[in-house]
Amino acid sequence: MKFLKHAFVIFNLAVCMPGFGQKMLFEFGERKSFEKLIGGEDAVQPLRWVDVNTTDTTWYKKGDTLVGKGWPIGVVRSERMYQNFIMHVEWRHMEKGGNSGIFVWCDAQPEDHNRLPSGVEVQMLELDWVNQNKRNGETPPIAYVHGELFGAGKTRTIPDHPRGERSKSIENRCMGVGEWNTYTVVCVDGTIKLSVNGKYVNGIRESSRRKGYLCLEAEGARIEFRNLQVIELDEGYILPEHIAEKL
Repeated sequence: MKFLKHAFVIFNLAVCMPGFGQKMLFEFGERKSFEKLIGGEDAVQPLRWVDVNTTDTTWYKKGDTLVGKGWPIGVVRSERMYQNFIMHVEWRHMEKGGNSGIFVWCDAQPEDHNRLPSGVEVQMLELDWVNQNKRNGETPPIAYVHGELFGAGKTRTIPDHPRGERSKSIENRCMGVGEWNTYTVVCVDGTIKLSVNGKYVNGIRESSRRKGYLCLEAEGARIEFRNLQVIELDEGYILPEHIAEKL
């Protein structure tokens, strides 16, 4: 009996430790090395995703497409951390007013109040979100949904095109429900530039976090992703405080 008690205590301590018990859910997307690509090598590795605080039924594969059901609110994280890289992804919302995004340079440690982690969020909102979320009778600016970039949680950034602490796109380029959008996200030494459907329209700089996990977000609505590619670039100068804790 004494042994069983000790075993039970050890088990509970273990599962509560950060990063312990997080299980690999699926492979989706590709990881590539820029150096090897320009050298002509076909060196492609699958991106593997670990559950943080969703469930194994929140996500499923449909051919080459990853479907996120949206519930429970939370994230899955990449197996590895990334510093300097180019990320390409296509996404579409399947519900009007849908909300989601991808976190980069993320700590993958959710806050208690909203179940979401700290990092830089690359916002993905469906166009009708502004009509469904009026504030004091006023409709939020349409620019809100077109690829906003911002420091979430404990992460701080300086916006290129300020909307408060967030950075809004200077041109509205997103497509609506059921239509595919393409994001190209360049992340280098605390600076991020975002291309929406073929044109760079947003950016942030001087991020307080510059190396961390990628996180796919479930935030209450069905979203689909495809053709996710991460091309790793050379490392840059970085301080310990810029790096997320390894899980």
